[in-house]
This record gives sequence, C-alpha cells and structure tokens, in this order.
Amino acid sequence: MKLFNNFIGNPKNDILSGITVALALVPEAVAFAFVAGVDPMVGLYGAFMMGLITALFGGRPGMISGATGATAIVMVLLIKTGNEVGLAMDTPYENLGLQWLFITLLLVGVIQMAAGFLRLGKFVRLIPHPVMMGFVNGLAIVIFLAQLDFFKTGSGDAKEWMTGASLYILLALVGLTMAIMYFLPKVTKALPAALVAIAVVAGITIFGNLDVATVGSFIRDGGGDGMQGSLPEFQFQIFTLIDTLQGNWSLILGTAVTLAAVGLIESLMTLNLVDDLTETRGSGNRECVAQGAGNLVNGLFGGMGGCAMIGQSIINVNSGGRGRLSGVVAAIALLIFILFGAPVIEQIPIAALVGVMFMVVIGTFAWSSFRIINKIPLADLIVLIAVSAITVWQDLAIAVVTGVIMSALVFAWNSAKRIRARKSLKPDGTKVYEIWGPLFFGSVTAFNSKFDPKNDPDKIEIDFMESRVQDHSGVEALRSVGNKYLDLGKQIKLTHLSPECQALLIKRNPEFETVIETSIEDPRYHIATDLLDAEV
Repeated sequence: MKLFNNFIGNPKNDILSGITVALALVPEAVAFAFVAGVDPMVGLYGAFMMGLITALFGGRPGMISGATGATAIVMVLLIKTGNEVGLAMDTPYENLGLQWLFITLLLVGVIQMAAGFLRLGKFVRLIPHPVMMGFVNGLAIVIFLAQLDFFKTGSGDAKEWMTGASLYILLALVGLTMAIMYFLPKVTKALPAALVAIAVVAGITIFGNLDVATVGSFIRDGGGDGMQGSLPEFQFQIFTLIDTLQGNWSLILGTAVTLAAVGLIESLMTLNLVDDLTETRGSGNRECVAQGAGNLVNGLFGGMGGCAMIGQSIINVNSGGRGRLSGVVAAIALLIFILFGAPVIEQIPIAALVGVMFMVVIGTFAWSSFRIINKIPLADLIVLIAVSAITVWQDLAIAVVTGVIMSALVFAWNSAKRIRARKSLKPDGTKVYEIWGPLFFGSVTAFNSKFDPKNDPDKIEIDFMESRVQDHSGVEALRSVGNKYLDLGKQIKLTHLSPECQALLIKRNPEFETVIETSIEDPRYHIATDLLDAEV
C-alpha cells in the first residue's frame, strides 16, 4: 500500500517533473560517457536502468539516479587499460575496456547490495553537519564548473572560450531560462518551471532558426552518431572474457571497491539532502540495495552504471516530484527519447539545459554557510572549507572521508579535554577520585596527570560512576595507575566499572580481583577492543 501510494500521491506533478528530469539527463549522461571514454549510448542506457531500478526499489522516493561524473572519473583507467590489453591480445572486441567495465559493475552491484543487507547505510547519519555543508557547496561548484565547458568551442586541448555573437546569444538564452525558472513559480506552480523554460527557449531557437549548440550537435561533436538506439541487450560475451582479466584482477577489484564506495557515499549524501528538502526520511539501507541492483543490471545489459544525481534530484524535487512515479517517468521518458524521440530531443538547445543547471547550482549551494562563518567553531569552519575544496580538487569520496576523519579528530580532542577528577577525603583518611568524562586513547595523558601516587595517602578509591572506559587504551591507563599504587604498597579500590572493563583488568592482572569492587550499581557498556574472547 505504501508503494502504491507513492505512485498515486500527485501524478500530475510527478509526470511533469519526470519529463523535465529526463530532458536534463540527456546531456549529463552523454557528457559523463565521454569522460569515461565510452559510447554515449552506454551512458544513456546506464541512466535509464539506474533511474528505473532505484526509482522503484530505492530508499528515497523522488531521488534520481544515473550516470555521474564522480563514477565516470573512476572508470577511466580501467577502460583505458582494458583497451590496451585488447589491442595487444587482438581480441574480437574493439573495446575490451568497456567489457571489463561491465564485469566490474557486477562486482560493484554485489558489494553495494551486501552493504545494504548488512545495514551499513545507517552510518551516513553519523556524517557531521560541516561535512554535509562542505559536500553540498563543493558539489554545487563542480556542477557549475562542468557547465562552463559549454561556453567553449573546439575539442580536447584545443578548446577556446566562445566570443562574439555566439557567446552573446548563448548568454541571452541561458539568462532567459534562468529568468523563467525564477519568476514563473511566483505566478503559477501548475507547471514545472524548468520544463516551461526548456520548451520556450527551444521554441525560440527552432522557429528563430538560431545557430546554437543543441543536444544533437553536442553528441556528434563528441564522436557519437546521435541518440537513435534500441533496447539494451544482454551482454552474453562478458562471461567468455574472464580469461582476459588474468594479471589485472587487482585493477578490477580495486576499481569495483572504489566505484561502490563513491556511488554509495554520493547516493547516501544525496538522500540526506533530499530528506532535508522534503522534511521526510528515506532508508539508507534500502538505497544501498537498490544502487547495487542498478549497477548489477547495468553490467548485465550494457550500461555504464552510476549513482544518485544531486542536480537532477533537486530539479525533480523543485518541480514537484515527490513520489516514485517521477523517477519512473524520468527513466521511461529517457528510453522513449532514445527509441523514438531522438529527432525532437536533439533540437533542444544546450543553453536551456545549462540555464537549468545554473539554477540547480544556486539552489544547491548552502549560502547560509557565509552567514555562520563567525558563529561556528573554527574547527567546523575548517572542515567545511576543506570538504568543499577537496570535492572540487579530487572527488566526493575523498572529500567526505577526509571530512569525517577531521571531525572525528576534533571530537576526540574536545572529548579528551573533558575528563575531570574531583578529589575528596573520607573520615577514615581514604582519598577518593571521582572521575568525570570519557577515558579513551585521547584522554589517557590527562587522566594520568590527575594522580599523585607518591604523595597520596595509603588508601585510594577511584570512582567511575560518572565516567566510561571506552577503549583498550583506557583500560591500560587504568591498569597502569593501579599498579603504581600497588607497587608503593598502598591500598587501592576501583568502583563502578563495567563488567567488560573488570574482566579485562583481571585478565591482565589477576591481583586486581581484590582491587575491583563490584555492586549492582555497576554500569553496563561495551569497550572498543578485540581482547575480549569467549572465556572473558
């Protein structure tokens, strides 16, 4: 019933927004196919299959998936190496690198589906907010920079910036597209502004007989033969090419793991962003499975694979697409374009699609990050800027992993400073240390500095009611402090330790059985260590 409701919730908006997204998918899929070094039709097939499967089974209704730049960049070395091996082996396939890509996508699918079944998708919720803002800003800049290529003429290294009338016409059409998208929603929201803008600008260029770059000319300039194609076909031949991988399995497996990681990170981050835009919550684990299934099917039926697309997802949401029907319509419309609508779609001016993507950039960029520069901790600001810069400089996966590590180190440092020891004396002369804050690898030095074994009285009690021993480093620090007092012949008592901590201490120092005091008030928590075996 929930799945059914996602299709009938608002069919008009979903259908119109899906068509809008399909139009925007065409140049993106073609451009990323060129980046990866494969035929444009492989990119279009990949966008269709990824879009359809994730729309039906993904964890986020309204999110769009397809061929992306982040994954295309990872494929380049694999495809280039495969083609070189194919030429050396004189295989019957001119493009062996493409066949290797299909085989790799099978592994990518298995890895991503395994991540979903193991419920690893939930860990995206642990990504800190500064990393999320840096991801959004960096991706907005990447989308913006990608559009600048459309303002150049020529090919390869010989590309030059447009000048003269052609540049002014392009700027005028881009500006008109953006103006329609900005002002039309203020008048009416009955039709998606992006779709109306594309239709108006296309009408002007077609009936005005303007000499501008179109989807068709873009494909042909890149070496393609146009959009006309057929249904994707099952790739039987990939199962006969396993022997060509000998000596290159490390490349295949490495590329598969990287593609799986990049795809999942970008997809789950996009899911988080769409969650915020729609004030709903998707399922990260379900999205992992759907992404894996999409890449698996791409490998079997000749697509280039991919992941969630933040630009198209935002176009869909802003155009009113909220249900699964919008993604399904986008995928099916793309297939219809490939099969029957090529003559019409190829006439759409690139300027209209560039204008749409510029509006996506404006809507994606977290402008609020400028307002909060002086209101957030310096460490968070550094993380935000670093993630944005690395996203532009390298890729999303490296940026997010770097940001999470930086945030984790900041958290560890701040947590290390929180450990306290409140000291008091009992009537019998026992000195009590009441420990506050977490005891882990980062706070060990501060913890050790709280004690004075030589000058302390003969009876010592260390109370952990308000503290937690969180890892093996913390256990070792506690053992070391205890041994210092024992070596001086002093009596020491440890109270309110968890059963795991008690077991680890006794395992290392059996004499701690007389040191540790147990009670029903002892807290129960787990310690991050691999030294707890079945006996403990």
